[in-house]
Amino acid sequence: MSSAEQRRRPQTAQQFVLEELRRAITTGELRPGGPIRQEALAARFEVSRVPLREALKALEAEGLVVHHVHRGYFVAELSLNDLEEIYRIRQLLETEAVRMAVRWTPDGTIAALERIQRDVERAADEGDVAAMAAANRLFHFTLVEASGMPRLVRLIATLWDATDAYRSLYYAESGHRKQAIREHRAVISSLRHGDEENTVRWLDEHRAHAVAALRKVLDVKAPEED
Repeated sequence: MSSAEQRRRPQTAQQFVLEELRRAITTGELRPGGPIRQEALAARFEVSRVPLREALKALEAEGLVVHHVHRGYFVAELSLNDLEEIYRIRQLLETEAVRMAVRWTPDGTIAALERIQRDVERAADEGDVAAMAAANRLFHFTLVEASGMPRLVRLIATLWDATDAYRSLYYAESGHRKQAIREHRAVISSLRHGDEENTVRWLDEHRAHAVAALRKVLDVKAPEED
């Protein structure tokens, strides 16, 4: 087990395995459609198969893994329809959250976004996809949490969890990373000016560009699955 994994280890083995598997899936370390090799993971995490199986059942309930009889567990894959539906629901929910955030804009929100954006740009410059994906998520959730609507934020988080692995694929290309940076800067500028419509518009474009790129990824994979 790595020292980083040891530092992250919570109280129970099942919680630890659940968090590590979720992180591996959402960062793209375990790729969509890929098999989950339980013996190797049990050895890596230094746990028995029992907490591993319980963690996999929890991830199956979340939709992050699927179980095939006689074949085992696999990282869940999204169809193009799934992806587009998730992003459409995100647009509906996030627009409401962002409108409220622009109207309220709690003290320190813009400064926090600027601080996180520096982390986004640093990771992008270094080509660190996992770090950029993590900083990007923090950027977006700092904004939607400013709405003061925790139930809505939890719904949005569920949708993000379902597509995090695909978001890592998006950031693998430098052009996509640069585009995301430009869009984040535009969001911060619009928010600073209290421009609700422009903030929403930039975030709509931000999502649309990601969907367009990921549509190509899924279209490429589709023939291999026939």
